[in-house]
Amino acid sequence: MRILEYYRIKQYYYIGFLIPLLVCLFPDSIEAAILSSNSLKFEISITPELYKKPLNGRLLLIITKNNTSEPRTQINWQNGAPFFGINVKNLGSRESIIITDTVPGYLCQSLRDIPVGDYYVQALLNVYTEFHRSDGHVIFAHMDQWEGQHLERSPGNLISNVQKVHLDPSTPYTIKIVLSKKLPPIEMPKDTEWVKRIKIKSKLLTKFWGHPIYIGATILLPKNYTKDTNTYYPVNYDQGHFETNAPYGFSVLPNKHDMDGHELYTKWILDSFPRMVCVTFQHPTPYYDDSYAVNSVNNGPYGDAIMNELIPYIETKFRIIRKPYARILSGGSTGGWEALALQLYYPDFFGGAWVFYPDPIDFHFYGLLDIYNDDNAFTIPKGDWRKIERPMNRDKFGQPLNTLKEMSHFEQVLGSRDRSGGQLAIWEATFCPVDNDGYPKHLWDPITGEIDHTVSDYMREQNYDLLYYLKTNWDKLGPKLVDKLHFYCGDMDGYYLNLGVYAIEKFLENTKNPYYNGSFEYGRPIEGHGWNPLSSSQTIEIMDSYIKAHKPKNEN
Repeated sequence: MRILEYYRIKQYYYIGFLIPLLVCLFPDSIEAAILSSNSLKFEISITPELYKKPLNGRLLLIITKNNTSEPRTQINWQNGAPFFGINVKNLGSRESIIITDTVPGYLCQSLRDIPVGDYYVQALLNVYTEFHRSDGHVIFAHMDQWEGQHLERSPGNLISNVQKVHLDPSTPYTIKIVLSKKLPPIEMPKDTEWVKRIKIKSKLLTKFWGHPIYIGATILLPKNYTKDTNTYYPVNYDQGHFETNAPYGFSVLPNKHDMDGHELYTKWILDSFPRMVCVTFQHPTPYYDDSYAVNSVNNGPYGDAIMNELIPYIETKFRIIRKPYARILSGGSTGGWEALALQLYYPDFFGGAWVFYPDPIDFHFYGLLDIYNDDNAFTIPKGDWRKIERPMNRDKFGQPLNTLKEMSHFEQVLGSRDRSGGQLAIWEATFCPVDNDGYPKHLWDPITGEIDHTVSDYMREQNYDLLYYLKTNWDKLGPKLVDKLHFYCGDMDGYYLNLGVYAIEKFLENTKNPYYNGSFEYGRPIEGHGWNPLSSSQTIEIMDSYIKAHKPKNEN
């Protein structure tokens, strides 16, 4: 039996009686066994042939009544199935892991919370790689296999067959599960006459991580690109989550799930449609499917890798006008934050940014959290005696759906020390300093929600708060940003991102010497996250008109 490894415990657990607080645990450094002998247990082992060397990773047990898909596909912080997670360290192929009612879970905090009944269960081991970073830290995290940090389908991860079982948490019996399958490599889309893909090994990131790190891009070529070999084209760098499909969902064939992509194709092939190269980046990190396109002490020099390795490679390999006026940024949500950040950090390189519903751009509005002035991320004090849970997201009518505490708990069970591959994890990996153990330092305690203001101060000092960066550098940045910033956001954004957009609009509309001369457009009423008044073809047409209007008179 393997000893179980836990993240820091700051609460007592009840297992029929009050167990004393046995440990103050530090992840990946101290292990403790807490086994209950009179309760339901799962014994999970590995088929010896799958791995010959000891394994490190996060073991998940998923329990569901829904048999329409494998349980591993039902891990979701909003509407998913209950699951339980523990770290494994140096696990041999002939050893077993015991999961009891002390192992933390999401939706059900303990196996004891599972009602008596019949269920479908599956185990998954998210395999970690050992990284010896150039900053001297050694950490274990999941190495992306070009799947975009989707642990449920990441090549090399181990899964069990789905088993139908009867569960009665009050009865002391053991259910055996075998991790018997290794997930296969991802099948990449094939290149076409319109769409090309590149993937390069980043020297900068490989040096930082002490392990080969790859970045890439998917390129959509304009009509007659292969015929007009003397013609160079403007480029739209469209930001977003990891994706290997064509930019803007471009599709020759109709797709009932994305008609916009096929509509773009019908316009793209017209002689009258603008000629432009469109590019999406791939830059997953060991923490997320996307690096946020900036340098950070936890992720490494992704900003430098994109600007000094990836973009020069693209602009050398493809016929792109290598002038600022011809380089346009766009993106939504994570991509919206990236589009704005790249435009602000490199104002002489890019010619304009179309920013759609961006992630927090003013950290006074980290969702509904003010990281500088609030003391707790999970609760909002209301008088001396009352506190309410802080919402994380809402529907377009304003109804809260999940709390920030729930989101934080979900990610802790999925992967301790910011190894969940989730949203809160990448914000900390991008914006926060390195902790003593080499992992990101938490902005707030994941158990209590208490905010560490030394971390929030660091985030502002490092200029990740984009509004703060604008305000403190307007004299220098302003003349380089005139007419370049264009924002779109729903007035009822599901993650409250419209609040940060309001704040940056208030600042920009009051700028002088120079006036920013950009634009803001809001979806009103009740438009939520993802609202965009433009089709893909309309977006490209608007950017093309903008490029032509800003083209220097001496350019051919």
